[in-house]
Amino acid sequence: MNKWLLILFGVAFGAILFYFIKVNQKISQFYEKIYKPKNNHVRQEQLPSPEKTAFNILLLGYAGGNHEGAYLTDTVMVAHVDFKKKRVVLVSVPRDVWVKIPTKSGESFHGKINILYQMELFPKDYPDVASKNVVTRVVSSVTGLSIDYYALLDFVGFKQAIDVLGGVDIEVRRSFEDPRYPIEGKEKDLCGKDEPFAKIEKYLSEELSLSDEKESTLSAERDDLFKKNPDLETFFKDITDNPPAAFPCRYETIQFAAGPNHMDGDTALKFARSRNAPQDGGDFGRAKRQQQLIEAVKEQVLSIGFIPKAIPFLDSLEDHVATDIPLDQMKKFLAEANRGNDYKITNLVLTDNEYLKGTRSEDGQFILIPEEGEDRWGRVQRWIKSAIAGISPTPKKSSAP
Repeated sequence: MNKWLLILFGVAFGAILFYFIKVNQKISQFYEKIYKPKNNHVRQEQLPSPEKTAFNILLLGYAGGNHEGAYLTDTVMVAHVDFKKKRVVLVSVPRDVWVKIPTKSGESFHGKINILYQMELFPKDYPDVASKNVVTRVVSSVTGLSIDYYALLDFVGFKQAIDVLGGVDIEVRRSFEDPRYPIEGKEKDLCGKDEPFAKIEKYLSEELSLSDEKESTLSAERDDLFKKNPDLETFFKDITDNPPAAFPCRYETIQFAAGPNHMDGDTALKFARSRNAPQDGGDFGRAKRQQQLIEAVKEQVLSIGFIPKAIPFLDSLEDHVATDIPLDQMKKFLAEANRGNDYKITNLVLTDNEYLKGTRSEDGQFILIPEEGEDRWGRVQRWIKSAIAGISPTPKKSSAP
């Protein structure tokens, strides 16, 4: 009997050892595919130094594929991870935050934070932008955190990763309905309005790029058309100002009921992206839901045990993620996944309740700037630094009635 037990134990141990070897091989293959170093990083054998136990990781989520605004980042988040203190601080930055963007000429230039990745990806389209590492540089200037690594994830990778984990359980804090959620694959659908669109298309695409003489002629032609066809003028304005009215088939209504919800990848993506619900819309509500999802993923990883899911999980991500985290460090992060219950997570979302205020840019865009004024991030940085140190922020004094 003892002999058979030893044989059985040997076979089981051999199988486990083989699986872990396969996992390590998969991690190495995964790493080679997604590793895209920045800042002239040295390969993983030399970084990071063994004493370093706290890291700031920039997390960016973007649509990718054929989505409208494919490379605008819906998610801009910094994760401060401290192995020694077993703490994670998640800082969400709304996409409408107005930031100073470094230029080669030295001229002052501002834009929304969600366009930075696109600028970095297509530098020829932004010739005066000092595009190298512009995302990490600007995010650092806002948060006061030096970024060690970055990680990018597109929508397809997000959905597939959630599905591999078997979905996630989310406690929806308040019911909401979003009547303007974009339908994937419908971005260019004219919704049966091919004829009216053909009549106004040239006025949409060339309006600001013509010579004065041609622009004057085109404007007169357009005004005459709209005078004869008021419905075309309404359609023309809706395309820019109210796209769901112009192209209703591009959008759907989504609903979430308060209480416990089990979500697959597609549902979780809708929960994370929705921003037009009267009850819980806008970037602030969305940022809070995205942080909820991160916690839900952590709980799901712990409940199923991550190691058995490691290979399919990495398979689901390898074509949809990019990072400059070195391989040795990535293995350490993955090893911490099964110790997630030991970590305390603090969620910070920059909102207009205290740290930001809404205003308009010179060209009419809705933007968010610090309450103290444009580019004045000192108070925000002190708030983040205090949270990392475990110090509760002092409530802002309200004005006397």
